[in-house]
Order: sequence, then structure tokens, then C-alpha cells
Amino acid sequence: MTTTNKPNVLFWIIAVISLIWNGLGAFQYLGYATMKDEMLAVMPEAQQAVMTALPTWYTAVFAVAVWFAVLASILLLARKKWAVPLFLISLLAVVVQMVYWLFGTNAMEAFGSTAPIMPVVVIILALVFYLYSKSAKAKGWLR
Repeated sequence: MTTTNKPNVLFWIIAVISLIWNGLGAFQYLGYATMKDEMLAVMPEAQQAVMTALPTWYTAVFAVAVWFAVLASILLLARKKWAVPLFLISLLAVVVQMVYWLFGTNAMEAFGSTAPIMPVVVIILALVFYLYSKSAKAKGWLR
């Protein structure tokens, strides 16, 4: 007799939310990477200055954070254990990206007092998805 260790409904809800959230992140990245000129044209000068001063490595870290998270979300839905290290890599990239955004640029001056809200939300959700995938693996839900 074989027993299966099936995840509960909450697992599927979180996995779908993860894919939707990280898919939105991918959309943001593509907008940043491919439509930069159009986006910049509608921004105030101070915001344009921040965006144009971002180094190339920042864009690379952004890409790693987003695409590893998207792949991890897909693997989580497929119940594959590789989701865990990919979520960890994404989390580390998110932390590097957001710490630089908040403390290595003039984002606070250019974008105002609400500038840290989204970076904090992104870091928290990246941490939640990593910890949840780790928990799912420990419960035997991921193969």
C-alpha cells in the first residue's frame, strides 16, 4: 500500500498567489528593461535622475530576483523541491536590490516618504515564499 502526502488547499492558494505576484514582478522587470525611455519621459526630473543612475549590476540583480522567483513559483506548483533554493536565491537578490534602492540612491528624496513601502513588501513576500516552500519540503509535499 502506498501513501501519498498531499498538500492542503492553503498550499495551492499560496503557490498560485506566489506565481501571480512574481509574474507581476516579471512584468515590472520587462517594463523597466525594455520601455525605459517611455517610462522616464513621464517621470519628474528627480525620479528620472535616480532611474538613469542605476548601475548595470542593479538590472542584473533585478532580473535574477524576478526570474528565479517565477521559476520557483512554477516549481512550487509542480511540487518540486528545487523551488526552495530558487526562492532563496531570489530572496537574496531582492534584499541586495532593495537595500541598494533605499540606501544607495536618492530614491527617498525623489519618490517621497512612501518610497520604502514597496521594497519592504517585496522583501517580506520573498521571505514568506521562501519559508513556505521550505516548510512544504519539510512536510514532504515537494519531491
